[in-house]
Amino acid sequence: MTMLPPDFTDLEPFAEKWCLPSERERYEMRLASTMPEMHAFYDAVCPRAEAAMDYLEQFGLHDLSEDGSNLLHLLYSMIMVSFPVEVWGQPRVPDTGSAEFNCFIEPAP
Repeated sequence: MTMLPPDFTDLEPFAEKWCLPSERERYEMRLASTMPEMHAFYDAVCPRAEAAMDYLEQFGLHDLSEDGSNLLHLLYSMIMVSFPVEVWGQPRVPDTGSAEFNCFIEPAP
């Protein structure tokens, strides 16, 4: 069973882990992932991000199919890991110790 639109089957190996509907889930997955895992995910999705956005722009935000919503969530996860991969070299924000930010209201989708 595939989770993503047919044009994005190359990203399917990352779908089960990274197609997460909430920011909190994506953040927790980032913290639970290793840097090599995040690099592999980011390196696969980043070159396909523009094509994914072009695909998603064909639909209204509330008219996305399930596979379209999963693709959007995959892009959100790519954004979530972008700073650890591109800048910090670690899952957590540097020099924050045990600080935590909780989002109580989240935009949808």
